[in-house]
Amino acid sequence: SRLCIMDFITITGIALGLSFDTFAVSLSCGVVESKIRFRNAMRIAFILALFQGAMPVIGYFLGSAVSQYIGKFDHWVAFGLLMILGIRMVIEGMKKDHDREPVDINRLPVLLTMAVGTSIDAFAVGISFAFLSVKIWSAGLIIGAVTFIASMTAIRIGKSAGSRLGSRVEILGGIILAIIGIKILVEHLIAAT
Repeated sequence: SRLCIMDFITITGIALGLSFDTFAVSLSCGVVESKIRFRNAMRIAFILALFQGAMPVIGYFLGSAVSQYIGKFDHWVAFGLLMILGIRMVIEGMKKDHDREPVDINRLPVLLTMAVGTSIDAFAVGISFAFLSVKIWSAGLIIGAVTFIASMTAIRIGKSAGSRLGSRVEILGGIILAIIGIKILVEHLIAAT
């Protein structure tokens, strides 16, 4: 029983670490769309949590078979996805109001880009779980649940900040996404040296 509690605490700690990127992305969602409805916030949080919870499971089952191939470029994929989305948001945010076409965070392709970009780390964690005796389904559930709570909290915080920041919040949201992309890339490059 003590082992189970220890596993739970360890997995929850890992889940919190993994949810930081999702928290920041969700914060920018709340900032960009300060009139976001609860249903939309739930949808965003659910999709982000689904990917964050599923990626370790996928990583666990694919395990070492693909890790050597994916490990070489996963951080570049995350970096690329988040940078493209972030730069697009900054460009839209800088346009004059009548030229603007804000990035719609509720569109599935945008949501999936954010979800994949922030959950690639979770895939790598899943690969490492394959070498430990981790109960992968409960680990995936814990990681998903923590991510969902973090995401909903961040959207709420971003929503109240966004309504005070005015129309240029999209620039801030884009910068946040770009910074997360850079952070993921730098962490992987440092780890590789």
